[in-house]
Amino acid sequence: MTASLYIHIPFCAGVCDYCDFFSVSINELVNTNIIDLFIDTVLGDIENQLARFNVDYVPTVYIGGGTPSALGAARMERLLAGLRTLLQPMQKPAIEFTVEANPESMDEHFLRVCADGGVNRISLGVQSFHEPSRQAVHRVGNSKLLNERLALAAAYFPGAFSVDLITGLPLHTNEIVIKDIERLLAFQPAHISLYSLVLEPETPLGRQVTRRGAAHRNAAAISLPCGDEADNLWIAGRDRLEAAGLAQYEVSNFALPGKNCAHNIRYWRMENWLGAGPAASGTIIDDESGSAKRFTFPADINAYIAAPKPDIEIIDRADLMRETLLMGFRYREGPDPLSFRRRFGCGIEDCIPETIARWRIRGFFAEGQSGNLALSRDGLLFLNRFLQDAFAELGNRN
Repeated sequence: MTASLYIHIPFCAGVCDYCDFFSVSINELVNTNIIDLFIDTVLGDIENQLARFNVDYVPTVYIGGGTPSALGAARMERLLAGLRTLLQPMQKPAIEFTVEANPESMDEHFLRVCADGGVNRISLGVQSFHEPSRQAVHRVGNSKLLNERLALAAAYFPGAFSVDLITGLPLHTNEIVIKDIERLLAFQPAHISLYSLVLEPETPLGRQVTRRGAAHRNAAAISLPCGDEADNLWIAGRDRLEAAGLAQYEVSNFALPGKNCAHNIRYWRMENWLGAGPAASGTIIDDESGSAKRFTFPADINAYIAAPKPDIEIIDRADLMRETLLMGFRYREGPDPLSFRRRFGCGIEDCIPETIARWRIRGFFAEGQSGNLALSRDGLLFLNRFLQDAFAELGNRN
């Protein structure tokens, strides 16, 4: 069986106020031996999963988090060596091997270890160069460090490094967003993920905004762009990236030709992947029944080290169809029609014909470059509304 591999590193130098991914500050660990125990455990877990699911090919590997670079060069070297041993028997090497890093914990030694260890793609979390915005959300590090670390990434992974940016942070304006992108483009990244800030209620920033039960007043107090203003910031960023030759190939992702993230495309196409680490999840799909199993580890480092035991969720045909549409229409090319028909015994146009017709009339629906059914460039701005219509139609037909 073919399955990609995601590894969740649950450590960070510090947790940003807007982040809702599971991680703990490495500076707050009472016993740093837990990091070495984690590496041993995650390698053993991966070995067991490869055998359990009879995986003979891993086309993509993605080490995310958290902040993988918070492990440091020596521990990353040990993790990569263990992975190399586990994956070496595969029929062919992974086509893409990505490691996430943050500027404050990524140095030349770390990058050299990654390059020597088989990594062929680095994803760097910049988020913003604007220092007041970074400080407002307690982003670790400082903007002065970014130029140096971006130059290192460009030197070690020329044409193969990605950067994350966020629009709509506190104090952000159109001018600041464009200036962030201009500074970033000078380093010639091959791929940029441009996210619009989402306020998750259980994060420090989310609690700050809603503490008094009046989101708009609190948002104004911390100079947080809201509503149309926040949307327009992201659209301005999108337009500048496209003008620079980075094509939007997914809701939040832009790339130079041939530089799309292969690992994430497997998610958007709902293809098998394994997940290892606390809070990680994997999904194994049964095309014959049109159902799947999802394996999710609790967000607990100690429990994971004691015994990696995932919670198992059965995704039935109806839910898997909805999830396949949800993920597939994020992708500019749309869901894979052949895979959809093989999995569910019907075409996409057979399942949601009225929704497709309405959105095509509005000019928000188009065929992808390969002839697939897909949302248009402007249609992607209204993805959630499109999915509401599609799911409502599916519910009426079932």
